[in-house]
Amino acid sequence: MKRTALLLFYVSLLFSAGSLTLEGINVKDTRMISQPAISEKNIAFIYAEDLWIAGSDGSNPRRLTVDEGVESDPYFSPDGSLIAFSAQYDGNTDVYIIPAEGGVPERLTWHPGNDMVRGFTPDGRNILFTSPRFSFTGAHVQFFTIPVTGGYPEKLEIPAGYSASYSPDGKFFAYTPVSPAYQQWKNYRGGRNSKIWIYSFSDHSVEKIPQPEGGCNDADPMWIGNTVYFLSDRNGEFNLFSYDFAEKKVRSLTSFNDFPILKATAGNDKIIFEQAGYIHKFDPASGSPERLKIGIAADLQELRPRYVQAGSYIRSIGISPTGARAVFGYRGDVITLPAEKGDPRNITSTPGVHEKYPSWSPDGKSIAYFSDASGEYELHIISQDGRGSPKIIKPRGSGFYAFPSWSPDSKKICYTDNSKSLYIADIATGNIRKIDSDDLNSPGAFRKIINDWSSDSKWISYTKVTNTYFKVVYLYSVDQQKSFPVSDGMSDASEPVFDPAGKYLYFLASTDAGPVVNWFDLSNQDMRMTSSIYLVTLQKDTLSPFMKESDEEPAAAKETEEAEPGKTGGKRKRDTEITSSSGTAASTLKIDIEGIGKRIVSIPLSAGNYSNLSAGESGEIYYIARPEGRFSPGTLRKYDLKERKDSEVMEADNFIISADRKKMLYTRGQVTGITSAGKRPEAGKGILNTGSMSVKTDPASEWPQIFNEAWRKNRDYF
Repeated sequence: MKRTALLLFYVSLLFSAGSLTLEGINVKDTRMISQPAISEKNIAFIYAEDLWIAGSDGSNPRRLTVDEGVESDPYFSPDGSLIAFSAQYDGNTDVYIIPAEGGVPERLTWHPGNDMVRGFTPDGRNILFTSPRFSFTGAHVQFFTIPVTGGYPEKLEIPAGYSASYSPDGKFFAYTPVSPAYQQWKNYRGGRNSKIWIYSFSDHSVEKIPQPEGGCNDADPMWIGNTVYFLSDRNGEFNLFSYDFAEKKVRSLTSFNDFPILKATAGNDKIIFEQAGYIHKFDPASGSPERLKIGIAADLQELRPRYVQAGSYIRSIGISPTGARAVFGYRGDVITLPAEKGDPRNITSTPGVHEKYPSWSPDGKSIAYFSDASGEYELHIISQDGRGSPKIIKPRGSGFYAFPSWSPDSKKICYTDNSKSLYIADIATGNIRKIDSDDLNSPGAFRKIINDWSSDSKWISYTKVTNTYFKVVYLYSVDQQKSFPVSDGMSDASEPVFDPAGKYLYFLASTDAGPVVNWFDLSNQDMRMTSSIYLVTLQKDTLSPFMKESDEEPAAAKETEEAEPGKTGGKRKRDTEITSSSGTAASTLKIDIEGIGKRIVSIPLSAGNYSNLSAGESGEIYYIARPEGRFSPGTLRKYDLKERKDSEVMEADNFIISADRKKMLYTRGQVTGITSAGKRPEAGKGILNTGSMSVKTDPASEWPQIFNEAWRKNRDYF
């Protein structure tokens, strides 16, 4: 389907309030008709990315093409019998031609670059188009012609160009040398401002249409008689102007101030252009524009609600606390999928709302996600089966949010916003506190600042980008509402995770990251950074697991004494050693902050390209290694502290360990599966049926959300 047409239709909703409903379009005076062309008897235009034709007054419109590919840039031949246009019919944009009365389009160009039609030669024998085929840097395109009967394209002598028009006698050529910057930056006045040059084929001289002192953008040159007509923003919005080639004078012809003229072409001594979603015809003889009423009454399949499914719709992924199901952010909905038995469950099913970043609570009862159902993103918490109404918490932050992370007791959630700040929300009260912010911005919509919660839900490990672009590991005390640095900022530290028993904190750190992390410098282009895995003991009296070992002769075993009151089996366990069934510390974690940086030791592994550092059961460290670089295939590896042994688990691109530490979700290429933590899955088992997921789309309800979110992104990011 033509997804861009969806956006066009919604914009037409905005422009046509009162004459338009969500159930259809105004079939008598349709908006969002674009890229018009004109001949003596007809006009051609693009609507819903198909090519249409109508009478010269806009009457009796009919569709000429229905292919799924995008059609654009139609131009009539001088006699009006043919229409040349660009189309994406065979996976590439090429030049096509079709009779004005209709028929099968004929392909004329075959180069893999985008070939864009710009008109005909005055004799009508050749089509003018632009192509990057000889532009080895891709920085510009050039002009070519090709016979309407087909053949090999011929390059014009002009070095580069974007839009153009021949003079009626074919002796001159008005063109713009570079692609426009004003389409991205309105009222652009920089070095790429669009100029119109008039080239002489006889002596290769060039004359520029004069511009005001402050500069402007001139575009879409159209030659009628001895006059070049063009669009210009020299007076504000783009309007129609003329340049008398003999008198060397520029005149203003229209004065639209609400919306610009977007596209204009000429034919049969008339000009046709698009403005405010409507088509206007301009006769130079009368000097006034006429708006055409064109009614499109077509089925427009893009409007029909339908079910869609594709692996590309998976945007985020998580696992339930026991690994019984996985949760997906899937094309704006939240879907859970069973590990083995059952069907996908869409727990939101809201086509007109964007939900993202779902996260399953450790107690298994709830799923948290961000939703813009109110018009702004808010934190929603809903029952894991999707029943009932969600609890809604209005977040603090800069408008866009990501990575909700539950505390192990399922009472709090941390999240990140687009300002690269970290927050903690109390689910019961809705109170939100800001924990920290990066000192410098870094590329990307978000950065995953939080990495882990301690097993007692009292501490958070996270990283902060400093003024050197190196990240520093911090520990945040939920009770004290205070952060404490762990690393010293002399290395790029990342991904700190707690050992579930509460004795250690693991993290990655790189001492050769300097030329790489400074992302804006070219020094990072041919450099590679490596990381090592480090461990810090969280208590002063906790011995390093890598202390020197020594074999000793054991003393003779003494007879076990009778247990005294308050003791068990003659031996008393300290509170910090009382463990839960999963082997994690059950008591409040005590961390000795003083001197913590001096208790960091390196795990005896060679430095490498490591990521996804995670902790399994106490003393088990998991990570992804990519020996050939960060985009190469990965291998999931496990390091056992007790055995002091590193081993390969399986090939994997990513993995997530469940809250009970017994299962893990992994991805490998297009495969997603659930298996026992640290265990290679049995062949053919545990693979999730992601192909069974689908969502119902309702374009008419989705487009308002897409439009509003686009504006919120401009508001909150720029």
